[in-house]
Amino acid sequence: MDKKLLLLFFISFLLAAAATATAKSTIEPCTGGSSCYALLGYTLYADLKVSEVAALFQADPLALLAVNAIDVSLPDVENRILPSGLFVRVPAICSCSGGIRRSISTRYTVRPSDTLASIAASVYAGLVSADQIQEENTISDPAALDAGTPLAVPLPCTCFNSTDNFLPAVYLSYVVQQGDSVPGIASHYATTVTDIMNANSLGSPSVQPGDIISIPLPACSSMFSKNATDYGLTVANGTYFITASHCVQCSCGPGNLNLYCTPAFVAASCSSMQCSNSNLIIGNFTSQQTSAGCSVTSCDYSGFVNGSIITTLTTSIEPQCPGMHQLPPVISPPTALEHGSFFSPSPSPVAESGGTITNPRSSVPATFSLPGISPASGPSGSFSDAIVIRPLCHNLDMLAYSLFVFSLLSSVYGI
Repeated sequence: MDKKLLLLFFISFLLAAAATATAKSTIEPCTGGSSCYALLGYTLYADLKVSEVAALFQADPLALLAVNAIDVSLPDVENRILPSGLFVRVPAICSCSGGIRRSISTRYTVRPSDTLASIAASVYAGLVSADQIQEENTISDPAALDAGTPLAVPLPCTCFNSTDNFLPAVYLSYVVQQGDSVPGIASHYATTVTDIMNANSLGSPSVQPGDIISIPLPACSSMFSKNATDYGLTVANGTYFITASHCVQCSCGPGNLNLYCTPAFVAASCSSMQCSNSNLIIGNFTSQQTSAGCSVTSCDYSGFVNGSIITTLTTSIEPQCPGMHQLPPVISPPTALEHGSFFSPSPSPVAESGGTITNPRSSVPATFSLPGISPASGPSGSFSDAIVIRPLCHNLDMLAYSLFVFSLLSSVYGI
């Protein structure tokens, strides 16, 4: 009888492990009040308007569209409906809070039938755990959650000095999905297995569904003065960033990693974007072939200072006269998921000359990394544990394993 009780206890333990398991999340220690621009990988839990997705994270709807290379010029684009299951990148400010990097600006108002578990796993797609929400809001009784209660939702992010192997980078917080692998993730986001392992302090290239990892995306960085409100602006390759009170739009790639800014044409009123002593506005250039090479004069954006757009007129000699600048291709708001795909946008869409869209999910072949080197000058990260609900397929695997062990032990002990 004791042997039977022992076996029953063992099976109960395995079944409990099947229902809950330890997920891991990358933690970056920090000190001081510095912050950076980061991205959150989010999968929509329902059909939502662009403005509703932005409201979930207190993000600017135009910034949300820009970072996903979705056309911001379309009529009433903020009210376009995005399909459930769509993967998008959400812009976030990554702050230093409690000695670790977190995005702490998100607020959520509890609705009837909400639980901490449903808010964490469904509404925010596993980017946060129920325990983290409970701790952040000092909730003593999770069962007594009242509709209308405002909750602070801490979300994972990393900065690592906005560099990866001494090159500009923006870090994407990504929830590992069933079927994902580190090599597959690295390939999809045009980075390397080594870079992902270094950024996440992984001892081996192994992750589990529910883990939250940081993915370094190659980026273009700015050289704005420290008194600019957009000082330190870094834009991920293949994306756009709306700045200067919606007056300026900056992009990165696809041909190079040099920041390129132009008028956004979405704001009702903007300060002058014309360079002094010139007829050029930001993004414009002139070129003239000379015996020494091509003389190029360009009007560049230099930051947003005290409500004014700062411009700089520069002249340089280049080997060849430049052609029309290639911009990352933009797409219309998706209305349906691609068949057999979770529609995760690629990090770097590629355009043909003239900006023609070829395939918005294609990626650049280059990697921009040096194997074996951790994020340059950045604090070392760590992988912390959190309790999450594992997917059903994981539970069924555990159940099958439990039954196998039970059968084996029963035959040994003659039970």
